[in-house]
Amino acid sequence: MTVLAEGYNSFETKKRPSGVIKYLPNPQSVIQLIQSGKLKEHILLVQGGTTTFLAPALSMGAIGVITMSGAPESHLGILSREFQIPCVMTAYLTSSDARYVIGGDNDAHFNAVVEALEGKKVEIHADDAEVGRVVAL
Repeated sequence: MTVLAEGYNSFETKKRPSGVIKYLPNPQSVIQLIQSGKLKEHILLVQGGTTTFLAPALSMGAIGVITMSGAPESHLGILSREFQIPCVMTAYLTSSDARYVIGGDNDAHFNAVVEALEGKKVEIHADDAEVGRVVAL
């Protein structure tokens, strides 16, 4: 088992959704994914835990979410629990020492996470109360 990324687990569940990671940087990308009919084939990667534009995808059957900032108490953490969608928050690459810094310039960190994860086939492991894991398939 190769763990590509770890972060805060938004809620503990035995569900292990798998799919290809799709970075969604803006509302248009969410709409395009929904309209493609392939929403359930993807684990959704977004920058922040307050990314409200992801809400339509959650209500339409998203299977898993990864955020690069935010905590389980943030908007997406709360919605992921409500919809029972496994969510790894403030994810960082296990192969790197770079971490999200509150109030810092995180662009390089965000870009590195997107570059390393987008397009990878993964499974989310959310069975630990604290730590969520993104595992390569």
